[in-house]
Amino acid sequence: MSLSHLCFYSSFTLSCLGLTFHRTHLISALLCLEAMMLSMYIALSIWPIESQTTSSTMMPVLMLTFSACEAGTGLGMLVASTRTHGSDHLHNLNLLQC
Repeated sequence: MSLSHLCFYSSFTLSCLGLTFHRTHLISALLCLEAMMLSMYIALSIWPIESQTTSSTMMPVLMLTFSACEAGTGLGMLVASTRTHGSDHLHNLNLLQC
């Protein structure tokens, strides 16, 4: 395993652990999701270079597009929950009370 693969795997694992253990605020969950998407984007960008294939060069662009959509949706949810509930604590958000 090369050093770059170790960095990708460790950054993805650390962001998954951050999402699992630090779920008190919505903004921290969104930051962990963005870190996961960033590590996946970098891994998908490096993979065609290492394997010397040109068939999968559009994958990072699609991943970046979905990541931008996810970030916009997450920030919209953050603003909406802050306006309605007064804070971004995840324990205040309950789907059964809607």
